[in-house]
Amino acid sequence: MHLDLPEKRYYSIGEVAKAFDVNTSLLRFWEKEFDIIQPKKKESGVRKYTPEDLKNIQLVFHLVKEKGLTIDGAKKQLKSHSGDDPKTVLLEKLQKIKGELENFKNQL
Repeated sequence: MHLDLPEKRYYSIGEVAKAFDVNTSLLRFWEKEFDIIQPKKKESGVRKYTPEDLKNIQLVFHLVKEKGLTIDGAKKQLKSHSGDDPKTVLLEKLQKIKGELENFKNQL
């Protein structure tokens, strides 16, 4: 899903709702249900979403709206794939390569 939003540091809840074609109340509900959605809030309570928040919302949107999972199903899916962070995957691969290189070094 491609979001039609300009590049900026923060987005309002209205902009995000319009980009995903959902109600603002759904975004507020998802915020309560999913720990990965944590927009910044001003003292007045106005939410400001970062590009990282948009990625997380896009993930939840995909699981709930496109794949048709329930809220609980989406939560389980997110928990089971929480270790699939790209940085974590890359670090594991690099550690494996390091171990193999050390093996080669010891064999020489």
